[in-house]
Amino acid sequence: MPDRRPANLLEIRGLNVFYGRSHALQGVDLTLEHGVLSLVGRNGMGKTTLCKAIVGLIPVASGSIRFMGEELVGRTPAEIARMGLGYVPQGRRLWPSVTVDEHLRLAAGNRGPWTVARIYEAFPRLAERRNNRGNQLSGGEQQMLAISRALLLNPHLLIMDEPTEGLAPVIVEQVERILLDLGQESEIGVFVVEQNIRVATAVAEKVAVMINGRIHRVMEAARLQADRELQQRLLGVGQLGSDEQAEEAASGSSATEASATRSERTRGPTRVYISNPVMPTRWSQPVPAAQIEAAARTRTNMPEPKAAEIAPAVEIRPIHRGGTAPVIVAGTLDTKGEELRFIRDQIAAAGVRVLLVDLSTSGQPSSADVPPHHIAAYARGGPNAVFSGERGAAISAMAEAFEAWIRRHEPVGGLISAGGSGGSALVAPAMRALPVGVPKVLISSVASGNVAPYVGPSDIMMLYSVTDVAGLNSVSRQVLANGAAAMVGMVKARAAATDRERRPPMRGGSKPAIGLTMFGVTTPCVDAIVDALEEDFECLVFHATGVGGQSMEKLVDTGVLMAVIDMTTTEVCDYLCGGILPCTEDRFGAIARMRVPYIGSCGALDMVNFGPMDSVPERYRGRRLHVHNPSVTLMRTTPEENARIGRWIGERLNRMDGPVRFFLPEGGLSALDAPGRPFWDPEADAELFRALENTVRQTGSRRLIRLPQHINDPRFAAAVVAEFRRLFGTRLMRRQARG
Repeated sequence: MPDRRPANLLEIRGLNVFYGRSHALQGVDLTLEHGVLSLVGRNGMGKTTLCKAIVGLIPVASGSIRFMGEELVGRTPAEIARMGLGYVPQGRRLWPSVTVDEHLRLAAGNRGPWTVARIYEAFPRLAERRNNRGNQLSGGEQQMLAISRALLLNPHLLIMDEPTEGLAPVIVEQVERILLDLGQESEIGVFVVEQNIRVATAVAEKVAVMINGRIHRVMEAARLQADRELQQRLLGVGQLGSDEQAEEAASGSSATEASATRSERTRGPTRVYISNPVMPTRWSQPVPAAQIEAAARTRTNMPEPKAAEIAPAVEIRPIHRGGTAPVIVAGTLDTKGEELRFIRDQIAAAGVRVLLVDLSTSGQPSSADVPPHHIAAYARGGPNAVFSGERGAAISAMAEAFEAWIRRHEPVGGLISAGGSGGSALVAPAMRALPVGVPKVLISSVASGNVAPYVGPSDIMMLYSVTDVAGLNSVSRQVLANGAAAMVGMVKARAAATDRERRPPMRGGSKPAIGLTMFGVTTPCVDAIVDALEEDFECLVFHATGVGGQSMEKLVDTGVLMAVIDMTTTEVCDYLCGGILPCTEDRFGAIARMRVPYIGSCGALDMVNFGPMDSVPERYRGRRLHVHNPSVTLMRTTPEENARIGRWIGERLNRMDGPVRFFLPEGGLSALDAPGRPFWDPEADAELFRALENTVRQTGSRRLIRLPQHINDPRFAAAVVAEFRRLFGTRLMRRQARG
């Protein structure tokens, strides 16, 4: 008997809708299997009509709309909503006199993961405004409430019509983050109708283009986002005049001939008519000729002078956005202006494009290429949060805003800054947000101390300023010039590299790159895995010392790693028990976001790391401790701690939608956790395994695998390799089939 394929979330076939005699939707065919699908098109093309037809708000003349295999045509909107289809209409449609909390409680159901409490956790702004009425909310807050109201139905599919319409750019980015988060939910699909091309292509892998009531094409979002000419042709976005230029090019006319033709055509009095004073739609009636004639105006054009009569003039050029990405010089110009402009001039003199960004929090006017008020608009609390007058809060808000701005900016050639502790704290988060490989230089007076809080998992180059960054002198000029020269050298070296050399390993190398985590006590296991895979994969091994795991996940986030074999998850122990090599709350987050194949295990979850023996906290002095070396003392985890660790990891495994296998080595978790070794404790290990099995929601793609061997047993490594090849091979074949 053949296997039954799971039904698509949404499948539309031959859909026709009429408004009177106007044929609004003309044989629409569209499929959403899972995840997020964006629909774009000019005004009046039928996008909102399609949304209303799906949710039953308008009658369908013919065709089929199937939701998870069930036919929707003929059902009432209430029936469709109860089936698990939520709708966020264009314009929000809130009750003006009803409070936020009342909106949510009216919509809340009795079952499902989305509750009012979870809404307030996901949208803290709504929690703050819970007692405000609908007409007292900003546009962004209203949109959050409209989305939340639909989520409380716990839908399997969410239809969203123009979610960013009429919102400020900063609020648009907040809504975009909401859409991205929804797209990462494993049990919900999203169908987004969006005019904003950047948002539409950022939140979905596929984009459908609607023209005149038909689906013209379904294409990769990345292709549409990158192709301005295609956007102009399909959607009418882009620079004015491009259609005219295209027509001239198609006719074979030279630029000189075209210019001469336009000159002849526009000399003397010209009658200017506006045939469509109001943006037309498919159902607009023709404007009467008398009305057009009455609204026309006459314009007189002087004959163009001959070339000899034209005086020299300043050449006006459009902003150049192609070519080499610019180097960004960022910092507080109100206090470090002299130094930052010196760096800018050094870079510009070397022939590299440069952009000066002012991160001052004083609120004063700025002559920078990008002034501080522009950056401040990207803060969650807006400019008021940045220009508050409280230095600590202002720096934090501006750092957040600059990081958000740098993430939205066009490709960055490099980022360089100079400052003290405050200036370094301003710029470092944005530097860490940039992909590994993009040059980053931070000239700072704190660079001779502990730089871990600034560098983190990134490849930031910190240069000690020697003297304070407080004006130019004979020493600071040399140091700043060296920093600028280093930036120029890195940028030019990257520009000179071949495409093959610049590509990340997963795209350009002969072998796909995978990340592995290792500790000294799990080295035999990881070495055996690398030996078995290195012929087919580029194996990047990360030392599980807190920042090691962060570095690996940063490369996952930037698309460099195609899979992860996370044998050593010990950083979680230090995070939960107060050790010195902790991960962050976002451990496993990149794997969940990027949906890469993931194989993990319990490597070194039997230990917490501390420094020398006298550095162990007083509350742990009576515990089972092992002096690994004079600088490292290890503490054995207890059954209670292991249960907590298992629940914490299990909750994060549940957030992963990609293929997941997590191995439980019953024979021991590390070289110290074996019979006769200091940390041998089968009871504690069993508590860890029990917590994982009770927490992880096992599915066809997410499984726990118990093995009787020790983690460093060659048979354990062989089982991991076999499962990885099976997992990765299946994933690769599916991607090739989709391609």
